[in-house]
Amino acid sequence: MPTVRPYRPSDRDAVYDICVRTGHQGGDARGLYPDPLLLPTVFAGPYLRLDPELAFVLDDGERAVGYVLGTADTAAFVRAFRDTWLPEVTAHHPAPAAAPVTPTEVVVDLLHRPERMLLPELADHPAHLHIDLLPEHRRQGHGRRLMDTLLAALAERGAPGVHLGMVTGNTPARAFYDRLGFLELPVPDPGPLTYLGLPLPRA
Repeated sequence: MPTVRPYRPSDRDAVYDICVRTGHQGGDARGLYPDPLLLPTVFAGPYLRLDPELAFVLDDGERAVGYVLGTADTAAFVRAFRDTWLPEVTAHHPAPAAAPVTPTEVVVDLLHRPERMLLPELADHPAHLHIDLLPEHRRQGHGRRLMDTLLAALAERGAPGVHLGMVTGNTPARAFYDRLGFLELPVPDPGPLTYLGLPLPRA
C-alpha cells in the first residue's frame, strides 16, 4: 500500500514529473508544452518553495506517484509568489511580449499574474490546493487520503475554508470533490474554471 507522507526536497523531480503527466485535464501534457519545467513552475514549484510544510506525497516505495500541495493563506501566498518566486524563475520564463496565443504563452502569462488567484468570492475560503495522482494510482482511495492529510494540516493552521479551481467539464474530478463535500462557489466570469469550496473545522 503506498503511503502518504510529508514532502521531502528529494521528491521535487518526481512532483514535477507528475505535474506534467497530469497537466492536461488529468492527462499527459508532455506533447503540449515543449518546456517540461513550465507547468511545474506555475502549479507545483511555488508551493514546494513557499509552503513546503503543506505539501504531501503518495509514495509507492520507490518514488512519489501523487501529491497534494496547498497554502493556508492565498493572499500571503500571492505576495510571496511575486516577491520571492517570480524573481527566481523570470529569467527562464520571461513575461510574454504580447497577448498570449499558444498554450505555452497562456501558461507563462498565468505565471506572471499571481494576483489572478485573489477573487473576492473566495474570501471565506482563503486556503487553496492542487492535487494530482498518476493514472494508475487513481480510484484506490489514495486521493482521499492525500486530501484528508492536507485538510487536517490546513485546519491546524486555522484556515476557515479551502477552495480550488478545476477545469470545467472534468467530470471525474468533479465527482471526486463532490464526494469530499466541496460545493460550487459562485464566481462571475470564471473563465475555463469551476471554483469549489469546503469549510474547514476548527482545529
